[in-house]
Formats: sequence, C-alpha cells, structure tokens
Amino acid sequence: MKKLASAVSMIAASALVLSACGSGGGNSAEDYLACMVSDSGGWDDQSFNQSGKQGMENAKKNLGIDEKDAESQGDADFKPNVDNMVQAGCNLTFGVGFLLEDTIQEAAEANPDLNFALIDSTFSDADGKPVTVDNAKPVVFNTAEAAYLAGYVAAATSKSGKVGTFGGIQIPSVTIFMDGFADGVEKYNKDNKKDVKLLGWNKDKQDGSFSGDFENQGQGQELTKQLISQGADVIMPVAGPVGLGAAAAAKDAGDTKLVWVDSDGYESTEYGDIILTSVVKEIANAVEDTIKEGTEDKFTNEPYIGTLENEGVGLAPYHDFDDEVPEDVKKKVEDLKKQIIDGSLTVESESTPK
Repeated sequence: MKKLASAVSMIAASALVLSACGSGGGNSAEDYLACMVSDSGGWDDQSFNQSGKQGMENAKKNLGIDEKDAESQGDADFKPNVDNMVQAGCNLTFGVGFLLEDTIQEAAEANPDLNFALIDSTFSDADGKPVTVDNAKPVVFNTAEAAYLAGYVAAATSKSGKVGTFGGIQIPSVTIFMDGFADGVEKYNKDNKKDVKLLGWNKDKQDGSFSGDFENQGQGQELTKQLISQGADVIMPVAGPVGLGAAAAAKDAGDTKLVWVDSDGYESTEYGDIILTSVVKEIANAVEDTIKEGTEDKFTNEPYIGTLENEGVGLAPYHDFDDEVPEDVKKKVEDLKKQIIDGSLTVESESTPK
C-alpha cells in the first residue's frame, strides 16, 4: 500500500510539474491578457496608434490571447487609463507614444509583477538620462534609415527643386524622421550635382517647423500652405493626425505630393492619390512579437529596435506614382537600402535608438 501511495503521489506531482511547464509559468496564450493605452491621437489616427491597435488584433487572432484597450482623449487620461489596466491584471500593458513615457514607467516600477512596453520611446530619469526598467520594454524604430530613402526619392521627383517637412512636437521619435529625410535629400544632391532645397528642418541646428501637438489638423494645413507658398512640392508631415491637415492642403494645391509616415498612407488614408510613398514603422508586427514573447514567458526589457535589416521599418511602394519615379532612381534607392543593411552606409541622427 505504501508503494502504491508513493506511486500515486509521484504521478500527481509530475502532473503538476507538466501543467506548470505547459502554462509557461501561468502565461499561456489562453489566459494571457494584453492591454494597450493610446495617446491623445486615438485609435483612428491613421498612423501609429492605429498600427499598434492592429498589432493587438493580430495577436488576438493569431495567438488566442485576450485583449483590452483604452483610448485617451488627452494627457489627463493617461494615468487613469493605465491604472485601469493594472487593476484589470493585464499581463502586458502597452503605452503608445512618447507622451506616455512617465505614466508607463511609474506603473512598471510600482507593479514589478506585471510587464509593460512603451512604443516610440525609451525610458529616462528626471534628468533625461536613459534608464532601464526591469519589467518594461522600449519598442522603438530607427526610422532615419527609411526616411533617408524617402528623402532621396522626394528630391529626385521634385519639379520645383524644393521639398519640405514639419513635425508635431520636437521629440526624438519625430526628429529622427526629419534627420533621415534631410540626409536623403543631401545624398541625392551630391550624387546628381543638384541643389534641391529642404524647407522646414535644419539638421545641423536641429531647428525647424512644428505644429505643437498631434491633434490640430488646422495647424497642419497652415504649415503645409506655408511650405507650398515657399515652393515645396513634396512634403513629409511627421505629426500623426495633424498630417491629415497637411494632406488636405496638399490636395487643394493640386500639384503637391506627400510622404506619409508610420503606416502606408496610400492604404490607411483617403489621400492615396497624392502620396508618393510612406516611411513605414511595422508597429503591428513589433506589438504581436512582444506579446508572443510574453505568452511564451520570454519577455525581457531588452529594447526592440526596428531597422531596415529586420524589416521593422521600410519604404512603402510608390503606388500611383510608380511610373513617375525614374527607373534609375528606383535602382539607386534599392542600392542605398542594401548599403544601409550591410553596414557600408550609416544613417546618423542624434535621435537614433540604442
């Protein structure tokens, strides 16, 4: 009887061990709750909030997780929205955008048993110096690489010899686009002995045009009208939904093209017929990959950095403008992309994530 009891005990213990292993430490996809809080641009910004939400929906479909989200109307919503996710017991909570840095960092430090991720920013201390948080992952993108290619194409297809850009707020996740774009224009000029002018941003001085937020589409229209009045016929707004104001102004002008950012604007906006190309962040893929790590109990605080090499960033197709981009320019852009990937060409920005 003692041997039988001992055998039964061993079988029961083995079953418990196998059960624990199968659940990934309690993080199996079936009982995994991933959550996301938008910034003030909202889920329908046709930009990075929308891309983040798409990643959540993909994870729910492909991984079988549960998901919960909260849309912020303004900065005052950030803390209560994140607090609600903590109270809901979310295994992983994403904050979308630089503006949620403080809120996500505070929540992560106060809740070491839960995991967090911040899209489009790293973490820093009170003096702005980079810090790591044990249970929080920065999800960032080296968009300067893809914006470099966009700048080259913009300069090559400009008929006026002037292109432009402006940002929403002067923060690293915005200026990194503008830096890459500036260098791409400069590379085109150097290669072709041209003098295409860039309006709206001076990389050396880190000074340029900004709307002041990511919501005011009217301000986006005004800044775009100013750039058009100065002669720009290809413009890259780096300002989330403010870019829709830029698109409206460009559409009215009739002879102005846009370079969209974050998502493929040809697919995500109603202005596809004026979008030359887009500097794309594959935010949805990064979100799904981060959630998958969590379900497999492999989540770490190591930053995810999207690059051309890992396809975390890229240049969208030229769509309706494919015939207007010369074949030699297309070939050169592909060559530049290969050089960036193999390391023979480095695109530099003060805001390059590390």
